[in-house]
Amino acid sequence: MSGAKLIYFNGRGRAEIIRLVLGYLEIEYEEEYLTEKSQIEKLRADGKLLFQQVPVLEIDGRIWCQGGAIVRYLARKGRIYGNNDLDASRIDELYDGSRDFWIAFAAIGFQDEAQALQTSLISKTMPRYLPIFNKILEDNGSGYLYGKSVTLADLGLLEALLMVHEYFGTSSMEAFPAVQKFYNLMTEDSKIAAFLKSPHRKGKNDDVYVSTVMKVLT
Repeated sequence: MSGAKLIYFNGRGRAEIIRLVLGYLEIEYEEEYLTEKSQIEKLRADGKLLFQQVPVLEIDGRIWCQGGAIVRYLARKGRIYGNNDLDASRIDELYDGSRDFWIAFAAIGFQDEAQALQTSLISKTMPRYLPIFNKILEDNGSGYLYGKSVTLADLGLLEALLMVHEYFGTSSMEAFPAVQKFYNLMTEDSKIAAFLKSPHRKGKNDDVYVSTVMKVLT
């Protein structure tokens, strides 16, 4: 695949999974960060935002909008989307579940009641999703969510687990041994480890990121 350009903010948000997939597939890309409202207005005026929102990925001679469409395109091209329609549907199912898990963490920094949000993550979100993914991993038996190698679904779950680890520590996964083993397996992968150490890996939501997003989008 040719080089690419990712247009988003200098933060994780809805673009971090795209960065993770690009990193795993070892696709070189540059980033254009939105810092002013005029930038997104120009993108809209130029017809680059099909649904008037970011992220946007320019790759292979065209512009892709919508995060889900972007990562699925990359997954197909990178052959981490199964071998047939049945595989792809199962991977979609698992990936979409990982997005439901991840979205609760994405709100950190954007809500006034930070402590209430973290309490909800501990008491509701993690107890809901960690047992489900633990059983899926146990049932599959390969260390991965589906099949015997990394798929888009694994990268989706990893993004959520990276945030679990950052905010609540490794001990939060101790009761779910298959999840803990999966986390170790994925983070020890050389391509993922390289991404996590690269400038493309963004930090936690901070005041600068949150204020920039609000300035550009409101």
